[in-house]
Amino acid sequence: MKPGMGDMLRQVQKMQDEMAKAQKQLGDKTVSEEAGGGMIKVTANGNKEILSVEIDRQAINPDDKELLEDLVVAAVNKALASAKKMEEDEMGKVTKGLLPPNMKIPGF
Repeated sequence: MKPGMGDMLRQVQKMQDEMAKAQKQLGDKTVSEEAGGGMIKVTANGNKEILSVEIDRQAINPDDKELLEDLVVAAVNKALASAKKMEEDEMGKVTKGLLPPNMKIPGF
């Protein structure tokens, strides 16, 4: 093995361990987003799993089911986008300075 390769391999192993730890912790972190002026609220965790959907009674109109469906979709998409951003930020903390700029890690 070339000089320095052992150090590089240890650094990569350390980064992998820290990424696994950060990924596990993301499951405990949440984001919430709203649609329809707060009539729909969706909470997701850092693993991009929807944890809850809250629907204000005023949003329930049997004559306008499509509006409610659209609001739910909008709130879910916003929550998932926020969860993805949170994941990217957390993983960026782990990889900062260890990876070349703009290098993507598969699955993140």
